[in-house]
Amino acid sequence: MAATPHNPINPQEFKGIALFTPGGDLVYCLDSQKQARWHVDLCATLQTHLALPDPPYFLLPAYTATLDRWIDPTTGELVTLAEAYPRVLRFRALLNVVFGVEAVQWQPVYASPGTYSPTLIETYRTQFPQLWENHDLILRTERFEPDTVAAMPLAPQSSLSGDSLAFRLFVNGADAANIEELLRVLHTTFESQLKQPYTLKVIDVTKHPEQAEADQIAVTPTLIRAWPEPIRRIAGDLSSLQRLSVFLQSA
Repeated sequence: MAATPHNPINPQEFKGIALFTPGGDLVYCLDSQKQARWHVDLCATLQTHLALPDPPYFLLPAYTATLDRWIDPTTGELVTLAEAYPRVLRFRALLNVVFGVEAVQWQPVYASPGTYSPTLIETYRTQFPQLWENHDLILRTERFEPDTVAAMPLAPQSSLSGDSLAFRLFVNGADAANIEELLRVLHTTFESQLKQPYTLKVIDVTKHPEQAEADQIAVTPTLIRAWPEPIRRIAGDLSSLQRLSVFLQSA
């Protein structure tokens, strides 16, 4: 794959985030403002360009790399921190090119136990075969336009099998950093505790207030089990694994 380096908006201080696919395609961003929403946007970009059924959140964080550059206020020196997960360390030279840096020492970073499972990621190959193919894709994204929070399509109830579960997660898109972490928690918890198939739709209440009103959403985040009936919900702090487990057991 050939890549053309891009100069960041601020050549001194910026954050670069890269997301690879198992097949070797790459989407990335250069952000002088160091915003936290980018992992969600990169997943949404992959969904759009590879025609995926859902954003591939399951690639996080195993297929990511991050480069952070800033001026040390004490010494005035330029500091560079470059970290990549083991599965993408082989792309170090490509990362240097797209981030416009030279002679950077990329450090391996390891996920905490339970954050992701290689075996679990492999189970998505049938549903997302495009991710295991190489399309010579090297794409810089500035921002994912349709929605800051990408919605995972919800199958219509008529197409759900009798033992399927359908969930809706209502969030405030302005809180993208916490949404990203919440999606990871939900994904890990769902995969470990639910034995039947499920779908999850993420709904930004700032963009879809009519749906929030229809579902009587008073606070965000709120997680609703929409199918099968009766509808159940849990709102507020969803980071508690105990609360989520109790909720899912009732599902």
